[in-house]
Parts: sequence; C-alpha cells; structure tokens
Amino acid sequence: MIDYIIVGCGLAGIAFAEELEKQGKNYLVFDNRSQVSSHVAGGMYNPVILKRFTPVWRASEQLAVLDSYYSGLEKKLGVQLNSPMRLLRKFATIEEQNNWFQATDHPLLSPFMNTRLHHLNLEGIHDPHGYGEVLNAGWVNTAKLQECYMAHLEQSGNLKRETFDYNRLSREDGGWRYGAMEVKHVVFCEGYGIKNNPFFDFLPLNGTKGELLEVEIPDLDIDFILKSSVFLLPLGDHRYKVGATYKWQDKTNTPTQASREELTEKLEKFLKLPYTVKEHLAGIRPTVADRKPLFGSHPEYSNLFVFNGLGSRGVMIAPWAAPLLFRHIESGEGLPAETDALRFKKRWYKRA
Repeated sequence: MIDYIIVGCGLAGIAFAEELEKQGKNYLVFDNRSQVSSHVAGGMYNPVILKRFTPVWRASEQLAVLDSYYSGLEKKLGVQLNSPMRLLRKFATIEEQNNWFQATDHPLLSPFMNTRLHHLNLEGIHDPHGYGEVLNAGWVNTAKLQECYMAHLEQSGNLKRETFDYNRLSREDGGWRYGAMEVKHVVFCEGYGIKNNPFFDFLPLNGTKGELLEVEIPDLDIDFILKSSVFLLPLGDHRYKVGATYKWQDKTNTPTQASREELTEKLEKFLKLPYTVKEHLAGIRPTVADRKPLFGSHPEYSNLFVFNGLGSRGVMIAPWAAPLLFRHIESGEGLPAETDALRFKKRWYKRA
C-alpha cells in the first residue's frame, strides 16, 4: 500500500514530498516534464507588491518558514539554492517616492520597507529619483532545485518519469488503485496541466504565460535585484535575468518575438549599457481567478487532493502551504478559507 501518489514535481510537488519525508510517509511522484513553469521561473521572493506598494498576501507567515525550508533542501541535495538579496525599487517619479514613504507606515509593510532613500548614481542606469529598499527578499534557483530534487527522487526509487494516466485510477475500499498499486491518497500538483485532469478541471485555474530573458551586461556589476519596468536579477559573471511578461491568451511554452521585444524595450528605458540576450524562456504560471492558491480536497471523491495555483509566488507559498495540506489530509485540520479548493465546489456540481 502506497500512502501517497503525487502528480507533478514542480514547487508544490517538491514541497509536499518534503513534508511526506519529514512525516515518514511512503510516496511515489509522477512527472513527465510537460509543465515547465517551476523550471523557468524567475524564482524571486519578496513581501511587497512593487507596483502599488501593498503587502503580499500572508507574507510574514510564508517568510517565517522559507529560510529553514530551503536550507534543509540545500543540505539534503548538496547545492546552493537560496540567495537572500537586497531588492531595490527604482522610482520613476517624485510621486512614487511619496507613495513609497506613505506605505512604510502600513503595519503589514513597515517590517519590510527601508525608510531610507537610496541614491546610487549607477553608471549606465538612469535613476534620478533614487530607490526604495525591500527587506527579506531574494531568489531561489528553481531550475537547479527541480533538477536536483528529481535526481534525489530517482535515486530513492520515488520517481516515475512518465505521464500519469487518469484512466488507470479507480476507487477501491476507501482508497484508490492505480493499475496494480493500492494507494491511500492522490495529490495533484500539476500546475497548468490540471486543465487536462478530469477530477479537478472544474477549478478556475486560468494560467498566465510568463517570458523572461537571460542577458549578459559586461559593464554592469550589481549585487542586488533591481526592479523598474522589469526586474534585473544578478546571476553572477555579469549575467542577469530580465522579466517578466504576463500574457493571458497564449497557453504555449514557446518563447515569442513580441515578448522579447517587450522585455528589451522596457529594459532599455532605464539601462543605457550594451547587452547580449543569451537565453529566452517561457512557461505558463498556474494562476487563479481570485489570485489565491488552490489546495484541499475534491468536493465528492474522498482522498483526492489538489495543491496548485501558486502563481508567481510559488517559492514563498509552497513551503508554508505543504504542512497545512498534510495536516488537513491526515487529521482533518481546517484550511484557510481563502485557499480551500472547496470554495469552488459549486462549479463541480453545476458541471456534474
């Protein structure tokens, strides 16, 4: 008897597998690499929405577990994954400066916003109005995490690099059977792939295509994340990630010329240095209509669960949410109402 099958090995699937290992459960992960959003993600985390200077949902709770979670993964996998890093928001106008300092008085924002105005006068960066500094920010190398974690799962015999076949899943005596395997619980962590899942395709997971560039800027050497019309994230050796776009119609993982031009145009609004595009990546973020994640049980089939909808903040949400979902499954502990997948149960019954 298998305690859990996890379908999908992105940020959600990895976090839930980690929780199962911590709790001594046996499990099997299915992943066919059809979903690439975790692999190509920018991987940034920060507690402030930088467009409007508003607090990120439950940021304090998520940041409270972030460091220990990723340091544990680093120790287990023998690689560096988490890079805490200053994040500087470049101000385009005096009005933005004023809005920033007004926001620093907000009780949910004040722990994360430096009240000092930074003037850097960087060569090749147009920044006459200075910067505001976000605290407790950084980035996680999600591509390295996924590659190394899947290798770890393969070595331990917990991974099947194949497509999960929904037609082979059948109900049996309070649990489920997948082919010849008896399994207690199935947790679907498929990202946008959930649109093909006959059990959970009723959920309003829209999917937002994001594209980013990796560029080389020989004359720029900064050790912080710069956020302007796009973010500029230092990778070392004068290489930077530039992103990201948000497209709601195109649901392919294919990079587009239009998005490349959008990113370079926005970059050149503040960067006045020569650069070379080295790589162009794209993926579909699993985003939900109400901008909250989806985790919890199926409205009708017992022991089927979903862990999805992390959007662009998966590196923060996944470590915090995985233990909540585990306790919900094992002991019936309630989930935060705004995240519970059952908030959309009427859509299932209407379809049925």
